[in-house]
Amino acid sequence: MTVTIYHNPACGTSRNTLAMIRQSGTEPVVVEYLKTPPSRDELKELIATMGITVRALLREKGTPYKELGLDDPKWSDDELLDLMLAHPILINRPIVVTPKGTRLCRPSEAVIDLLDNPLGRFVKEDGEVVEAR
Repeated sequence: MTVTIYHNPACGTSRNTLAMIRQSGTEPVVVEYLKTPPSRDELKELIATMGITVRALLREKGTPYKELGLDDPKWSDDELLDLMLAHPILINRPIVVTPKGTRLCRPSEAVIDLLDNPLGRFVKEDGEVVEAR
């Protein structure tokens, strides 16, 4: 099974999600999207496949969200996409793509249903224990 994770190594949720994928026995394709952002078409495809709105993919914390006034509903989807491409940190993460689906994995255990192999017991970086399958 091919698994791709749009990953930010500075994000604990993203690191936990990546570790869960690896613990399931799969070595994913890791796209560090801050270094290699998705194209506009790829971003639109990810959003469509997840079945969410463009706005639902925006990250607020630790981004220029407030400075850019992105809480204002005046922004069109195309404008929001332009801003995410100009400032990839605005793209929420981690996004995981597998043959079972595409999902924004927040919280990290949202990845479990996308994996083929049982995960078992997983301990997150903060000590929280996840008992899966």
